[in-house]
Amino acid sequence: MQTLPEFRNEPFVDFRQPANAEGMRAALQQVAQQLGKQYPLRIGGKDVQAKAEVISTSPASPALVIGRHAEADAAVVPQAIAAGEAAFATWSVRPVEERVELLLQAAKRMRERKFEFCAWLTFEAGKNWAEADADTAEAIDFLEFYAREAVRLSQSAPRIQYPGERNEFVYVPLGVGAVIPPWNFPLAIMAGMTAAAIVTGNTVLLKPSPLAPTIAARFLMLLEECGMPAGVVTLLQGGAALGSAIVEHPAIHFISFTGSKKVGLDIQSKAAQVAPGQRWIKRTILELGGKDAIIVEDDADLDAAADGVVASACGFSGQKCSACSRVIVNEKVHDTFVQKLAQRMAALAIGDPAENRAVGPVISEDSYNRILGYIFDAAQKGKVLAGGAAQTPAAEGYYIQPTLIAGLTPADRICQEEVFGPVLAVLKARDFDDALAIANDTEYGLTGAVYSRDEKKLKRAAAEFHVGNLYFNRKCTGAMVGAHPFGGFKMSGTDSKAGGADYLLLFTQAKSINYKL
Repeated sequence: MQTLPEFRNEPFVDFRQPANAEGMRAALQQVAQQLGKQYPLRIGGKDVQAKAEVISTSPASPALVIGRHAEADAAVVPQAIAAGEAAFATWSVRPVEERVELLLQAAKRMRERKFEFCAWLTFEAGKNWAEADADTAEAIDFLEFYAREAVRLSQSAPRIQYPGERNEFVYVPLGVGAVIPPWNFPLAIMAGMTAAAIVTGNTVLLKPSPLAPTIAARFLMLLEECGMPAGVVTLLQGGAALGSAIVEHPAIHFISFTGSKKVGLDIQSKAAQVAPGQRWIKRTILELGGKDAIIVEDDADLDAAADGVVASACGFSGQKCSACSRVIVNEKVHDTFVQKLAQRMAALAIGDPAENRAVGPVISEDSYNRILGYIFDAAQKGKVLAGGAAQTPAAEGYYIQPTLIAGLTPADRICQEEVFGPVLAVLKARDFDDALAIANDTEYGLTGAVYSRDEKKLKRAAAEFHVGNLYFNRKCTGAMVGAHPFGGFKMSGTDSKAGGADYLLLFTQAKSINYKL
């Protein structure tokens, strides 16, 4: 196979440049003309009738319909799996070069249509321009990176050639699997999970979140434009009942899921149940929640730390599993630092993501009400220093003010549970020992950061801050494919390290082959 160029992360768009801003506005206008379109259920390359619809609406303007999608039910799952099995028979044995080329072509076309995909993310997920661009760039990175990793895996060989033998070591696909991505990175994570599964020779039943179905449909259309055979990816739109039917089906070999701890543990439990006739142990690849903390020491650059904490807590309205939801501040600088945070959070512009405001809506009315409930509960125990309320009534968009709450204890509910909104709890630490103890005192272990100039403290944190992704003197969000393989410890998942060198191994099984000479 021809050697591919060295992987490089997709550059971010500078929207301060007039041409880029104009391109984004034009894409928003173009996509606006396509809103409300109906998307049929397709299985094995054919349209299939459905009795119900999944209707996607805009979190910025709930009356605006983004797309109408035929809803699958449990009855169609066997048909979809049969299509996947038929496709697997040929897709799994195609030369790796062909599977790699599909991903490379998809990356190329997505790059050419970057503003268009960004516009879909803005309308359906409520992402401002920079957040939409980051999501799209990461999707491109996953396609490019996993293409190269598939080539590397195909060239594997045993380290030892035993005398008198010829030994081979190959990675083979698992079979038909389920990919269940989240709504918060509905392009990047969905594309990455799907690409990893299919480039290694598997076929997939893709069930996206009902809150972001249109972006998945547009991605499937892109794959089909690039020549993907029917049945390699079957898109099934629906909710929890459909997800359970897929997970529990005995013909499913693996489940790749990104989402909440509650749903992930339910999947783990269901996958462990062996159905009659099932001849393999289902593999689960789980990326779950976080209760991420940033430690700010008294020797830190407080302005840089305040900027990083606010970006980590309020980017995409805090709707990232990597978002900072606890900031742990050395008591010597606590009051000064909290004042800097409050000023920055109060200054954030809230509004329509299509107008590129810093803080947009949360994803749904359920999220809106749940987050406000957390704020109300925390306000009874602590002191609200910024925000603390809804910005608009739900009917006008799901906007919540970035909220800063101090005076809490590590055991308080808002310091232990994943809020998934623009809410930041401040905790005071006596010293670095205390800060590390507070940071580790949750059931999660996804991301974290430390702001300090003291190399001894950073070295200690590297050993003792128990998270899968740890950053020093920068924000705790924004993992880059290849550079920061992403996945957490404890209840944050199976530490699957998306965007890392070993991620594709999770979608394969290793086979050792021996030839006697």
